[in-house]
Amino acid sequence: MLSPMAEPDVRLERLDGPVGATALLTVSDPKRRNAMTGALSDRLVAVLDEVAADESVHAVVVTGDDDPKPAFCAGGDLDELAAAGEAGPDALQRIYAGFLALAECPLPTFAAVDGPAVGAGLNLALAADVRIAGETARFEPGFLRLGVHPGGGMTWMAQRIVGPQATTAMLLGGEGLDAARAVELGLALKVATGDGADGRSPAVAEALRMAATSAAAPRALVVATRASIRATGQLDRHHDAVAVEVGPQLESLRSEGFREGLARVRASTGKR
Repeated sequence: MLSPMAEPDVRLERLDGPVGATALLTVSDPKRRNAMTGALSDRLVAVLDEVAADESVHAVVVTGDDDPKPAFCAGGDLDELAAAGEAGPDALQRIYAGFLALAECPLPTFAAVDGPAVGAGLNLALAADVRIAGETARFEPGFLRLGVHPGGGMTWMAQRIVGPQATTAMLLGGEGLDAARAVELGLALKVATGDGADGRSPAVAEALRMAATSAAAPRALVVATRASIRATGQLDRHHDAVAVEVGPQLESLRSEGFREGLARVRASTGKR
């Protein structure tokens, strides 16, 4: 059981693979159901900076503390939000910095969402590259009900992922999404079911399984591929996408990682 004196934190756990590691980040403030505060956001920024600077880490999974019950992040801390209204934009930017750091992380990022992801917590989930929903997951903007305008890039992130109609339904029509509906709309990739592994929830176990693919590849290749996905997602023409990819693809073809991979494939197929 979690100590009642535990302070808000972002716990960092390394899971080493044969080539690189996956960093598992657990946002933890159980008394507030992992609500985002300025201090928790500061810690998330610091941990993500540490992970990005560690050449042995190839992928990131972020989740929420599930003690005593599942919660990804129950939104922004209400007292801090009220104070930010008086303090001005810097106070809000401090709360936003954590999920902006996740969005800007050069490594592939996977969010394992169990329980509610509300307001700032939904922003945190949307900032990840891939979202895996547990059966208890619930995606709720919550801004209108609280009488506050969406922030942190919510309107932009949601429209890129689920389009303007679903975004409007969520932000102005009170449309919260359970795990199955989130998958239908493309907000989450899949619903993880079953028993999980190593005491982890099925969503965390599935996110770690996916992240392990990047952890097993050369880090430079993983970083370059993620950068190309982001760059080509803004383009309109196939020809322009080829131009973005050709440089890093040539670099990878000249790498030791490609030579090793080619040798493995040839060995497995019996070809020289």
